[in-house]
Amino acid sequence: MTAPTMRYIDHGKGGGPEVLALAIRPRPEPGPGEVLIRVRYAGVNRPDVAQRIGRYPPPPGASPIIGLEVAGEIAAVGRGVERWRPGDRVCALTPGGGYAQYCVAPAAHCLPIPSGMPLSHAAALPETCFTVWDNVFRRAGLKPGESLLVHGGAGGIGTTAIQMGKAMGARVMATAGAPEKVRYCLDRGADLAIDYREQDFVAQVLAYTGGQGANVVLDMVAGSYLQRDLDCLALDGRIALIAFMGGTTSTIDVTTILRKRATLVGATLRPRSVEQKAEIANELARHWWPKLDAGAGTPVVQAVMDWDQAGAAHRIMENGELIGKLVLAIE
Repeated sequence: MTAPTMRYIDHGKGGGPEVLALAIRPRPEPGPGEVLIRVRYAGVNRPDVAQRIGRYPPPPGASPIIGLEVAGEIAAVGRGVERWRPGDRVCALTPGGGYAQYCVAPAAHCLPIPSGMPLSHAAALPETCFTVWDNVFRRAGLKPGESLLVHGGAGGIGTTAIQMGKAMGARVMATAGAPEKVRYCLDRGADLAIDYREQDFVAQVLAYTGGQGANVVLDMVAGSYLQRDLDCLALDGRIALIAFMGGTTSTIDVTTILRKRATLVGATLRPRSVEQKAEIANELARHWWPKLDAGAGTPVVQAVMDWDQAGAAHRIMENGELIGKLVLAIE
């Protein structure tokens, strides 16, 4: 039997990274269609930072604890769960609750640990894989032979987008903000990496594609980038907008949209329904997990940090120092 209480990382009433502290609360119990995971590692993501600050509250019914992806073992299963059994090793996308010893997740949002991959790296898979697959492939419809421009190529989302794009037969271009990050993108498989601090990414993309432009752009910047995305977009191109690190307001020339027959799609993952995220999980299991089992697309983990260093992990993310992913080891 598991203990009736657990330790977790509390963010109190919100604020800077220093508010994160270990605390104790009742251990959750899985409901119908859910599993209880003994968390060994939890991935750190930008939405975690936003929730800590108070800008990204959990959806109704979700755990108030920060943390959207975990890896560990199934501790218990709820009514109606048939696929998983206690002791199974899984990684999972969660609606919240990951920074804790135990976390409840829908059984349909769990995936097996890829062959030979340590749990610490598997914890870095769910949030990025679900996000990239849904936005780049399902919504923007990237096809083999097309070109993909990835902003923020050295981050967790960017790394996954580069790896997935290449594995699925696309030409991949990426932007990054320092020479070492440019080299990192190339090492991950990008065909072209652009230092946006020193180079005009619009000119670079158009030159690389012979003036055709990118078929798909994955943008987590928004703001002033949106018009520039349109400027380097191919005819019938698609922009997938997933965040707004550059601001929530953009000024664009709508004639560019008309002239290029452009499509702009946008989505956030966390508020989506259990059923919608289960569809993404099923597609990942069919199309991406076999490649992970074969050794392709291994997540890049910059550091595995003890969970009492969660505040330091958030500072690294906020300071733009991150290359790849950060993972917390849950004791």
